[in-house]
Amino acid sequence: MKKKKMKKVVKITKFERFVYTLAVALVLIAPISIVFSKATLSKLNFEVEELKGEIAVQEKENASLAMAIDELASLTTIQEVAQNEGLSYNNNNIKVVR
Repeated sequence: MKKKKMKKVVKITKFERFVYTLAVALVLIAPISIVFSKATLSKLNFEVEELKGEIAVQEKENASLAMAIDELASLTTIQEVAQNEGLSYNNNNIKVVR
């Protein structure tokens, strides 16, 4: 007598279906999120480099303005401006405070 082979029907529970669906979703979403985060990082790095350039330009301008202040604050420039305005330099009127 021949025995008939019976096929077993494997039932997947709701929890297993949820786990499989979640795993497939993660496999599909992970590469997309990695590409998105790398693109965002690249954009931010570009903006940082632009800001560094702007900072360098501003530092050069600040240095040139500081030199201009030093030139205008020099004793010879002050004496020239005082003479042009009709003021005189009298060393006896200067008091040194210590």
